[in-house]
Amino acid sequence: MVSGFRNPVDVFVIGGGPAGLATAIAARRHGLSVVIADGAVPPIDKPCGEGLMPDGVEALRQLGVTIPEGEGYPFRGIRFLSDGAKAEAAFPRGTAYGIRRTDLHRVLLNHAASCGVHMLWQAAVTGLHPEGALVAGELVRARWVVGADGSSSRVRSWAKLDRDELDAIPKKNLRFAFRRHYRVSPWTGFMELHWGPHCQVYVTPVGREEVCVALISSSPKMRLDNLLAEFPELCARLENAELASSERGAITVTRRLRRVFRGRTVLVGDASGGVDAITGEGLCLTFRQAALLGDCLASGDFARYQKGHRMLTRRPALMARMMLFMARHGRIRRRTMQIFQSNPRSFAGMLAMHVGEGSARDHLSNGIALGWELLTA
Repeated sequence: MVSGFRNPVDVFVIGGGPAGLATAIAARRHGLSVVIADGAVPPIDKPCGEGLMPDGVEALRQLGVTIPEGEGYPFRGIRFLSDGAKAEAAFPRGTAYGIRRTDLHRVLLNHAASCGVHMLWQAAVTGLHPEGALVAGELVRARWVVGADGSSSRVRSWAKLDRDELDAIPKKNLRFAFRRHYRVSPWTGFMELHWGPHCQVYVTPVGREEVCVALISSSPKMRLDNLLAEFPELCARLENAELASSERGAITVTRRLRRVFRGRTVLVGDASGGVDAITGEGLCLTFRQAALLGDCLASGDFARYQKGHRMLTRRPALMARMMLFMARHGRIRRRTMQIFQSNPRSFAGMLAMHVGEGSARDHLSNGIALGWELLTA
């Protein structure tokens, strides 16, 4: 099972999704030996909006990974639609891509393989060990163990890091996402976010003849088939489109941990906490965490990773709170959309903040102006 690589290794990564692969790539850039183990068979899919924002593309580039031509479909900005109002803005810098999750996984997988990462697929990790981790009961000795096994992380539980959750997850923070693909030509160069009374729907162009439609709501009973009727214009565009995939679902949740490491075990990606998928920034956050963790694995300084991890989460967490507030308060959302529509610079400023562009002073000024307009409405 675990033959074919030097045992012990420097880094043993549990979980072969984007977080695990990105961390493995980052560690290899520091010359560390890395093994990944996952019980799945690649490519690994996951229901998501499949939009990679410009800051996410840049985070990948810093890991040495580029999106090959033809693998992703570029889009230039974000468009909000709600209650008849529309606001849109182009990204201040860079290009975003819509890319099938399986295609992104192949890109990362190929790069990791070319870097010398050893991968164990269909390999069940059964627990941690004082000297490393157990794969089907067999010990893999490792200097460091990385838990990259998602929001329901067993590694987090094995390392007792789930006891360090800052607060229990209230039901209102537990949300449900469903995704499906349609064979239809993209009708805009933007990713669209449609706001409804009970849910949000993302439409991301992922190819010349394909879009990804993802729904997020607080109810596990809501599905694309019975909710698209809440968005007549969108429903009309998709009415005769051939389905390109089956509906897949997942849970999205805001989770904060006091600590993301204990002893030789450290967490990354959704295993280390996360913010609601409404931000669309999950992949970017993951890639930035992976780059930082690669540095800290090389130095053994996990305290630095803990501090940096907390700082990386601040902006996405702030955006998640803002957008969830809009989702839960229809009157404020409608007024905000009216302001965005009548003052495009305000929406452009929010988008710049969303993707990490612009100065803190610019963001503060834009926030004060928006708040004043809401107060005086």
